[in-house]
Amino acid sequence: MSLRLESHTPSVSGVRRFGPVQRWVHRTTAALMGICVLTAAFLYVPELAELVGRRALVVRVHEWAGLALPVPVLAGLFSRYFRADLGHLNRFGPHDRIWLRAALRRDKRRSSRPAAKFNAGQKIYAAWIAGASLVMLGTGLIMWFTHLTPIMWRTSATFVHDWLALTIGIVLAGHIGMALGDPEARSGLRTGQVSREWAEREHPLWRP
Repeated sequence: MSLRLESHTPSVSGVRRFGPVQRWVHRTTAALMGICVLTAAFLYVPELAELVGRRALVVRVHEWAGLALPVPVLAGLFSRYFRADLGHLNRFGPHDRIWLRAALRRDKRRSSRPAAKFNAGQKIYAAWIAGASLVMLGTGLIMWFTHLTPIMWRTSATFVHDWLALTIGIVLAGHIGMALGDPEARSGLRTGQVSREWAEREHPLWRP
């Protein structure tokens, strides 16, 4: 896929939310993360482990999918539009604190949850999943190359890797559940387009 050109001209019927690079990074990362979670389930859940005839193959698929997980994001950095979205995700403003307070109070009024291109919940999720993925990669490498580290490191890495994997599974389930509840947000990631009404309602501070 070419990462060179990307049009951000709004269409007549809607607003351009994501270009091809952002959508490709999201889909590829989601696929790799799904492979990691699925293979982990077959390795650690006894009922599923019994269904696997070639456990060594599942281990190898899990390891290589984990190693490849950062690749889509690294490739996306060649796009200035993707870098711009990372900048949006990494910046917290006063409106984000208002959004978080409303979320903690379970205040679902749109007027009490101001958001720019990404709301505060999406920013926190992106930061958390990025950090968790790096920890999983580091602990996974320690578990893979057992001869490079002392046994105490490997034992600690296994403990962190296993429990963080469970946490990631729970958080991903919540992320998918929220996505299922917002068809237009999913459409934005699938087609790159959202309606202007949705953009003004859900992200009133965003100026495409």
